[in-house]
Amino acid sequence: MSFVTMERKCFTVYPSPEQVFNWTTLCAIEDVKVVILGQDPYHHPGQAHGLAFSVLRPKPPPPSLENIFMELKEDIVGFRHPGHGDLTEWAKQGVLLLNSVLTVRAHQPTSHEGQGWELFTDAVVLWLSHNLSDLVFLLWGSYAQRKGRVIDRKRHHILEASHPSPYSAHLGFFGCRHFSKTNMFLKVSGKKPVDWTAL
Repeated sequence: MSFVTMERKCFTVYPSPEQVFNWTTLCAIEDVKVVILGQDPYHHPGQAHGLAFSVLRPKPPPPSLENIFMELKEDIVGFRHPGHGDLTEWAKQGVLLLNSVLTVRAHQPTSHEGQGWELFTDAVVLWLSHNLSDLVFLLWGSYAQRKGRVIDRKRHHILEASHPSPYSAHLGFFGCRHFSKTNMFLKVSGKKPVDWTAL
């Protein structure tokens, strides 16, 4: 936190201080049922607001999120592009949208890596793995998959695919059907499926 404080004195840092822990405020940790792991926040103005892959309105969805919406359209009956990129309604349903690194210097992706955030978010993933059961973890890309190594695979469901970035979505993200598979796992566990169309 002292590193982030110094960065904010010298540079523009996203998201704003009051939004860094937004991911903790939208549902109780005991009610989390799906975890989507991201890397670090978006680094352009008005985008990052403390939820991985999500952007504040009226900013248009970035390319990775557009690809997520494309896969949803193929996978979930009735899904329509919402015309924005704010995923808050998913978070309220128990979808934890957690970045590994929680802040970033403006226009400099990964600029806050290796300063301690990863230790903290690893502890969050470990807590979820140890204290909850039958969570569905969506691990997109090698970075998220490495972070997911601490998850107890006997207690939880793991879905892995390439990252939805335009550089890698065609390597297995498109066609992965992770959203319908997630709901199938939730139903088997006696949990309420996520309404992915509710955005």
